[in-house]
Amino acid sequence: MRNSDVSDSEPVLNVSNLSIGYKTRRGMIQAVRDVSFQIRRGETLGIVGESGCGKSTVAFGIVDFLGSNGSITDGSVRFEGDELVGRSRKTLSRLRGDRIAMVYQDPMAALNPTVRIGEQLAEVLVCHRRISRAEAWERAIEMLKRVHMPDPENMMTRHTHQISGGQQQRVVIAMAMLNHPALLIMDEPTTALDVTVEATVLDLVAELKNEFNTGILFISHNLGVVARISDRVCVMYAGQVVEQGPVGDLFKRPSHPYTQGLMRCVPRLGTDKADSRLHPIRGRVPQPANRPEDACIFAPRCDYATDRCTTSWPGLTGISPDHVSRCFYARDIFEKNIDRMPPKREPVGPGRTGADTAAPLLRLENLRVYYEQKSASFKNLIGLGKPKFVKAVDEVSLEITKGRTLGIVGESGCGKSSLVRGIIGLEEITGGKAEFLNLDISQSVEHRAVSVIKEMQMVFQNPDATLNPAYPVGRQIARPIRRFGTVPKDQVRAEVIRLLRAVRLPPAYYGRYPRQLSGGEKQRVGIARALASQPDMVLCDEPVSALDVSVQAAVLNLLLEIQREMDTTLIFIAHDLSVVRFFSDEIAVMYLGQIMETGPAETIYAPPYHPYTEALLSAVPIPDPDAEQKNIRLSGNVPSALSPPSGCRFHTRCPRRNLLPDEGKICETERPPWRKVGGGHRILCHLPLDELKEIESVISAA
Repeated sequence: MRNSDVSDSEPVLNVSNLSIGYKTRRGMIQAVRDVSFQIRRGETLGIVGESGCGKSTVAFGIVDFLGSNGSITDGSVRFEGDELVGRSRKTLSRLRGDRIAMVYQDPMAALNPTVRIGEQLAEVLVCHRRISRAEAWERAIEMLKRVHMPDPENMMTRHTHQISGGQQQRVVIAMAMLNHPALLIMDEPTTALDVTVEATVLDLVAELKNEFNTGILFISHNLGVVARISDRVCVMYAGQVVEQGPVGDLFKRPSHPYTQGLMRCVPRLGTDKADSRLHPIRGRVPQPANRPEDACIFAPRCDYATDRCTTSWPGLTGISPDHVSRCFYARDIFEKNIDRMPPKREPVGPGRTGADTAAPLLRLENLRVYYEQKSASFKNLIGLGKPKFVKAVDEVSLEITKGRTLGIVGESGCGKSSLVRGIIGLEEITGGKAEFLNLDISQSVEHRAVSVIKEMQMVFQNPDATLNPAYPVGRQIARPIRRFGTVPKDQVRAEVIRLLRAVRLPPAYYGRYPRQLSGGEKQRVGIARALASQPDMVLCDEPVSALDVSVQAAVLNLLLEIQREMDTTLIFIAHDLSVVRFFSDEIAVMYLGQIMETGPAETIYAPPYHPYTEALLSAVPIPDPDAEQKNIRLSGNVPSALSPPSGCRFHTRCPRRNLLPDEGKICETERPPWRKVGGGHRILCHLPLDELKEIESVISAA
């Protein structure tokens, strides 16, 4: 993905000493300060940093999308040699969508749900190229083919809600590339996508870059994505560029403490909680109004900081001809390969290995969660139609013992959340057995005994959806304590403060409202509330997917420390396979409502794999530009759970079925047997175990 022929070309974008401010009641607040970088044709510049570091502000400043109170206060933005600062909105409007295109995180922000996809694509060409609608329609179909959209002619007639999220993002990319732009700005374009769809989109971006020789500004908080897609990387912190250089140099030898800190927050695919620990960056990104102008902004969070850092503002230090760092000690860090890793501490996981011989805390046997699909057909209206069911969870059998963590992975729509919601009682269990503490939990939550509800709690992905904005957090944590009688009434406040301290929040947070907390602090409150009943089991549904890498690391460490202290059992859902590998003792891989592979974490991530697991692992973005991965991409979308494929549910997308006789015809007709690898590791596949063992590791260097 690296383009080695761009160094001598003229910059398509030259940003020099750019500063951006916003008018507020307190006056002009500087959000971005003294940012400089260049992008050449055929080159990708990745911008990384935590939320609030100014990444998107820079992108919006380039195309003047800053809003009525935002403006460029200093510096220059030259596009193809022409200055953009001070240009009229009419001139910039002609550039946007033509020579400069943008792809956003949420494709629904760029697509009109009331207009057919073909009409939206054709409009871009009609507006900027002044061609006939018929010609524009044909060019749009051709571009959909270039972004590998299945059945592009039919896709043109659909509305946005009729296609998947990955297809929506392909439509947005096709729209951006229709006029062959010189510059493509991509703001977190893969954050909301499954790992398999993300890998396909990243492949597509690299392919289009090479085909059209487009310069790309790629914004992401995911270091693995940036390592995969970028030629050069720009690290931003609190509105400033703190380090910039070639992707290989920056990932191998980061010379700014902030870059080093980001690297320490990311779990590597081969690490686990038994022998390693994540090291989150302490503190948080300062608000624009609280940033010093005559000192290093990162000093309060830096392990290298001295008195000099708090009294002087560091400029950019040259590390190599194309590598700079904003730190007084950057050259020493780089040349001496210094990394002030925080003091080594005991791993935070339970530290137990192998299968636990204790009786299972939770046992599922052939569990099913079906949803009836309502239809407005005439037969159904008169009561003659046959009901149809979405088989969200279909014959799932699992066990988990006390104090262990079960990780569940798979693409969107595979049934992970439906499984967890069925276990906790938020969805009705259609069939099979579910036992918790040797008690039947097949009833919905309103019919369960209070003692069972008390012992099983949940942490959701979005704390904003579960916290009441009208009440202080102390009151919200106290509610389950009173409801379940965890402590006497006169000790409730003390128990809330104990829980706040357990999730590393000071007692002063008792009276704060959710709006006064950061995303990571809200998630900590959600964890404290889940622990308020002192449960035996906590179910975590994507609890860190929306968090910055540093906050994510802190929350993961917190959950593991709580597990160690309280011997809590955890079920953990996440789309990041590196996080699941680090966090879990056992892992279950789900596809279309069924378990494809299950076993101890260390066995799932090494051959033999189920072909679906192999594809998932090959798509994981690794924060190492030199890592070599197999390029296994799944074709098509996940089939509908309303009418799942017969036989093996994965056979319609399986890249390995041709290894079987008759091109895997057996996969279409017969359910595969469980292949027992040993040590509790099982694979649901028709391929013999000997052939599965011959499959090479997905990652040969990391």
